[in-house]
Amino acid sequence: MSKFLLRSALAVAVVGAAAVAFAADISGAGATFPYPVYAKWADTYKKDTGIGLNYQSIGSGGGIKQIIARTVTFGATDAPLKAEELEKQGLVQWPQVMGGIVLVVNLDGVNPGDLILDGPTVAKIYLGEIKSWNDPAIAKLNPGVKLPEAPIAVVHRSDGSGTSFNFTDYLSKVSDDWKAKIGAAPAVEWPAGLAAKGNEGVANTVANTKASIGYVEYAYAKQNKMNYARLVNRDGKVVAPSSETFQAAAANADWANAPGFREILTDEKGEKSWPITAATFILIPKAPSDPAVAGEALKFFDWAFKNGAKEAEALDYIPMPDNVIGLIRKAWTDVKTSDGKPVYEAAK
Repeated sequence: MSKFLLRSALAVAVVGAAAVAFAADISGAGATFPYPVYAKWADTYKKDTGIGLNYQSIGSGGGIKQIIARTVTFGATDAPLKAEELEKQGLVQWPQVMGGIVLVVNLDGVNPGDLILDGPTVAKIYLGEIKSWNDPAIAKLNPGVKLPEAPIAVVHRSDGSGTSFNFTDYLSKVSDDWKAKIGAAPAVEWPAGLAAKGNEGVANTVANTKASIGYVEYAYAKQNKMNYARLVNRDGKVVAPSSETFQAAAANADWANAPGFREILTDEKGEKSWPITAATFILIPKAPSDPAVAGEALKFFDWAFKNGAKEAEALDYIPMPDNVIGLIRKAWTDVKTSDGKPVYEAAK
């Protein structure tokens, strides 16, 4: 087990134990994409307030199912629900933080950032059409890089995943073949490859499989010191994953005019834009069964907006802009008690 995965397991144990001790502790489940920052925030918040957060990193599909079943205080997803689904399920949705999805590889003799890929080539790799690392399409993008004569071991998610949704959304935008044959969804019929659960599972599988490629949230790649590929973006520029390139892509988002804040940030224009940037979202019932705990959850997320930016940036996530946070706080007024009062009045 890598040091990062060990720390993640310990963090789960800490916040899980806290849930036993405090009646007002918050329960959540869903996306693995934001798990590193949620775990960090939970640890700091527990020290500051005594309130714990028990967050199950089970994938976006699992988070959506659990919040619809009302078995947790909040759900978390990187595949935002459409306005009609939010209305049907009686949910409020908002983006909590943004980040980037990167392609990680395990290639002997190739250093991090040496490998360059573009969208059509990645699509052909995941379609099973490009099978070897020394394929001419890859070699053309990488003059001077010694590529091994090895079959490509493709790694993808096994669970319903917002990371997969954003990755396949990107592939659908850059490849007509991918769009026609596979499409964009949290779970798709993968044409080839090894399946692994969660960002953690994909990272671990790539780290332990020679000549492999997978897609993970950037914090997992960085914390595990994994080899990543640079990508050719929509403007034809080769970019590396970083806070700057994630911010460049996120700058195009029009949150104010997106019902339920549903914005997809893949394949955005801009010379510096990282092509697989994504937001991660929170789901909470408009009429929670336990308004007091729902209020505690909103208090935690408001605390994260006010105090969690530095911790998010240290893990290479992008905090939400102040003007968007203002819109989110207004949306929280839709979360109400049975007598119609907002469960939490966020401080401005």
